[in-house]
Amino acid sequence: MTQHRMSGEQRPANEGPKAAARNRAALVAAAREIYSEQGLDAPLSAIARRAGVGQGVLYRHFPDREAVADAVLEENVRQVEQAAAVPGTDLARVLGVLTWHLTESAAFIGILHADGAGSRSVVPPYARALSERVGRALRAHLPDGHRLAAGDDDLMIAVAMVSGAVTGPTREERERRGRAAWRLLGVEVGPVLPFAG
Repeated sequence: MTQHRMSGEQRPANEGPKAAARNRAALVAAAREIYSEQGLDAPLSAIARRAGVGQGVLYRHFPDREAVADAVLEENVRQVEQAAAVPGTDLARVLGVLTWHLTESAAFIGILHADGAGSRSVVPPYARALSERVGRALRAHLPDGHRLAAGDDDLMIAVAMVSGAVTGPTREERERRGRAAWRLLGVEVGPVLPFAG
């Protein structure tokens, strides 16, 4: 038996690529929130629910847990780069965006240590590349004679020191500790906010 739609009932329009881009952005935003609340081992179903999509949509965009985490990390780095690219911005404002991401994402902290003192052979290449991008974005705003410009590695060592201090059960506590760490290093930090364009 064939079912026919009643005349007043319409199938929602398929938005195609527009919906796909919106769904992906919602998944990345939801993953950042869920990871901040529950850690990287949070169930992917929680991310899909928070984004308002089914798990099938999540898996169409991200085939596995690592792909979701990679997308969040890429977005974090992209926001730091975007903040650094704003004409007339300064180091304090870019550090504010960076610090916001540190308070939101333990995984982000991990990539910032990718070019640190450990053996480079055990660092995943994508993590090293993301860390280097953050370093370039920050260095573009590092004035000559700034206290973090004394040695080649000083800037990223300072970032690693601050990231190590960003701990605590709440976002507010992590932000408070991050600001305190920058203050102890004698470095001014702008508003601790995500990049808003």
